[in-house]
Amino acid sequence: MNLHEYQGKELLAQYGVVIQRGIVAHTPDEAVEAAKKLTEETGTGWHVVKAQVHAGGRGKGGGVKLAKNLDQLKEHATNILGMKLVTPQTSAEGKLVRKILITEDVFYPGETEPSEIYISVLMDRERKCNVIVYSTEGGMDIEDVAHNTPHLIHKEYIDPLAGLQGFQARRIAFNLGMSGVAYKNMVKFIYNLYSAFVGSDASMFEINPCLHASDGKIIAVDAKVDLDENALFRHKDLAALRDTDEEDPTDVEAKSYGLNFVNLDGNVGCMVNGAGLAMATMDIIKLSGGEPANFLDVGGTADAKRVEQAFRIILRNEKVEAILINIFGGIVRCDRVAQGVIDAYKNIGNISVPIIVRLQGTNAVIAKKMIDESGLEVRSAILLKEAAAEVAKVVG
Repeated sequence: MNLHEYQGKELLAQYGVVIQRGIVAHTPDEAVEAAKKLTEETGTGWHVVKAQVHAGGRGKGGGVKLAKNLDQLKEHATNILGMKLVTPQTSAEGKLVRKILITEDVFYPGETEPSEIYISVLMDRERKCNVIVYSTEGGMDIEDVAHNTPHLIHKEYIDPLAGLQGFQARRIAFNLGMSGVAYKNMVKFIYNLYSAFVGSDASMFEINPCLHASDGKIIAVDAKVDLDENALFRHKDLAALRDTDEEDPTDVEAKSYGLNFVNLDGNVGCMVNGAGLAMATMDIIKLSGGEPANFLDVGGTADAKRVEQAFRIILRNEKVEAILINIFGGIVRCDRVAQGVIDAYKNIGNISVPIIVRLQGTNAVIAKKMIDESGLEVRSAILLKEAAAEVAKVVG
């Protein structure tokens, strides 16, 4: 589950990470009031207007603007709110900006110029440990740095049982060229950032840029946070931060029915129970000459109602030319799935695409008989290769 920048910063602050302070606004007038309040609290005269969407690269798309006075701030707020922000991490359609973050300007003058650093914490599945990725070349062009000068990207691998060790935090600060007060602040920053990552059961924390200010302060100017949805049952407060406006409406609906759904760009819809079976089913579809239109796992406790809702979601995709239902009846009974298929067919009506049903396991024989005797235009199969052959007939 992704968080907005302001939500990620609030989470970081709870763990003692120094952040760029800001206030969320939904209208230009709210933006002006937020700026005035920040001026009172921080003394800042300049402010930054930031679009709040679940996508990186907002600066490149015009979603981050510096305002040197309130008139500029209101103008930027008016232009950004309601815009379709297109970045390298969005579709060509872009994302609608519904709210903005008004922040203090932390690029204050001093004896030395501030520098931008890149720091992220994530899981390295291959090494089965956490990793802190960091570079002195932070900012909007970090992707180019990784591609053109990979030697400037450093990694520190953290044993998840032992946790972050003192020498590792100090090595990171040293490799980033820190000294004096900045060195001490960076070591503390790394500790607190890693604590936030572990404490929130996150999949990723990305701070870009992390600012090394002229007075030695280390400040999180941005925060991109991805939380592990499987651990949200331990964090009710974090689960409440979900912004469904930033998610695909179909995905949101599927979740409300307890369905695991991912939309794909193919022509054969598939409905299965279990992630492993779903992957195998998509492979079969491809080997049969088709392309999966979705990943849809109805779960191990699917009933007729859930199957019907899954049907409705798949059929909304106009590219779907056929639907393959592949169910292994372990916990879920095949006759329940069959009843769901029959109910969906009758309730939805006018289903023009072929439906191939392969049911194996508990009550599979009963389920096949139910479908065969239903009078519906549903093709049943016993073996997976039989189901594949039916798919090939449709898309071949």
